[in-house]
Amino acid sequence: MASATVLAMAGVLLGAAPRFTSVWRSPDIAQVSFAGGRLAALVITHDDSLRMAGEESLARELSERGFSAVATYRIAPKEELQSAERAKVWFEKANVAGVVVLRPISSDTRTVYLPTVWLSPTYSTLWGFYGEGWGNVYVSGSLERETVVTVETLVYSVSRNQLMWAAVSETTNPKTLPRFVDDLIKECVKELHKQGLARK
Repeated sequence: MASATVLAMAGVLLGAAPRFTSVWRSPDIAQVSFAGGRLAALVITHDDSLRMAGEESLARELSERGFSAVATYRIAPKEELQSAERAKVWFEKANVAGVVVLRPISSDTRTVYLPTVWLSPTYSTLWGFYGEGWGNVYVSGSLERETVVTVETLVYSVSRNQLMWAAVSETTNPKTLPRFVDDLIKECVKELHKQGLARK
């Protein structure tokens, strides 16, 4: 995620909790548990400050919920992480059982059509609206811009080299970047428990 995008995200004033728009689980998920094993928290982004802060936050949240977790930047140099072959050596050396990956996909600004426009005089009668409807696609005061941040979350078993769980989440107008990351991570870790990946 570009630095400009990160700064834009941090500047938005209103916010909503992350919402999962798509979730997938492996048919083999019942055979896997990370309880007693070590999880690596990995945030895939070229923004180093976001990556390190995100990994620390993810590792902390995982640890608070009973997992043994470590931020990936603490076990592998940055330049090694973009090569699967080189990264594999570091994860195995750190005795990692699983990897929880967060990857920002997009940060988009979109226009929202607010219901309050239907209370305006223009909409109160059919014929009052009719001419305006054909003449304009924009009615003053009826539109608002919002920022939607989309993040992909993946959970892999290292020993199986297999994807166990995946989800895409959207957060609308995150208040600040740290709050956005914390809220997203909390929701993701809750899902790990729901899926049984924390069972004894």
